[in-house]
Amino acid sequence: MSPFATFCLRMGDNALILGQRTGEWCGHAPVLEEDIAFANMGLDLIGQTQLWYGMVSDELGKSPDDLAFFRGEREFLNTLLVEQPNTDFAHALMRQYLFDAWHLPMLDGLTGSTNADVAALAEKSVKEVRYHIDRSRDLIVRLGDGSPESHDRMQAALDWLWPFTADLLARDAADDTLVAEGMIPAAAPVQQAFDWETAETFARATLTAPDGPRRTGGRTGNHSEHMGYLLAVMQSVPRAHPGAHW
Repeated sequence: MSPFATFCLRMGDNALILGQRTGEWCGHAPVLEEDIAFANMGLDLIGQTQLWYGMVSDELGKSPDDLAFFRGEREFLNTLLVEQPNTDFAHALMRQYLFDAWHLPMLDGLTGSTNADVAALAEKSVKEVRYHIDRSRDLIVRLGDGSPESHDRMQAALDWLWPFTADLLARDAADDTLVAEGMIPAAAPVQQAFDWETAETFARATLTAPDGPRRTGGRTGNHSEHMGYLLAVMQSVPRAHPGAHW
């Protein structure tokens, strides 16, 4: 598989799996506004997934639906962060914010890609993601600097999820090839933007990012124990009725 296909699958898989996780809140969020907001963000992400998959369908000989519903766990290249479960709403908010803090500078960098299709996709998607991070940042600050219970819940969510941010920021030889071709941004500006965004927000939210070991592996298909269960739910209908249309 080419470096370009690997990159597109990583971006598409991130959006798809987080879209699935956010969609799980439909009908279950604590207030109606959040129920609708999470569903809409999930739709934004799944729309981005279709575009990323569409760019590599010919090379891989698979349609976007095939890539979403008929790959096994080890074939998915999403980061560990996005597959983490909806333990409670604090975890869902923190997971969204941490992803947004990486996703926005990544897409901003991609708007200058030497690949015209990638640049156009990023131009479209970055508008959606600016809305996503405005929402998630505001809620992180309001709840982190809110009541003792809301603060404790947000800090517990950050303690659990922060180690997985290493997977968001990881790079490998496939990325290095695309950086050299001007197709994707270098690691440093994305890392710097992520570090600045999270440090500023956590200071306002009175939250502290933990020290300790960091976790990677999802980008190479080595997932957490949660991924298989997520795929079993997400893929169950297409696998039970392959080729069906409605």
